[in-house]
Amino acid sequence: MEPGMTVSHVARLHGIQPSLLFKWKKQYLEGSLTAVAAGEDVVPASELAAAIKQINQLQRLLGKKTMEVEILKEAVEYAQSRKWIAHVPLLPSDKE
Repeated sequence: MEPGMTVSHVARLHGIQPSLLFKWKKQYLEGSLTAVAAGEDVVPASELAAAIKQINQLQRLLGKKTMEVEILKEAVEYAQSRKWIAHVPLLPSDKE
């Protein structure tokens, strides 16, 4: 292709509609083709939003469970210090 060629001429050369060239130009300028140029997979925005929502839910759940574990560890330590627990726990401690 040469500078100064019309959109219609370029479209005819490649057997496509001129409107498709304008659409591609718009997508390029908006950054929509960045993933395609980088060779990355493109996913619909709805899938991305659903995945982000699930990640956020799982992160909240992980935080809650981590806090529960810490509270239970403190309770066991407190009970052992008061000799309320007379035997060694069945689970190995993190100190090993």
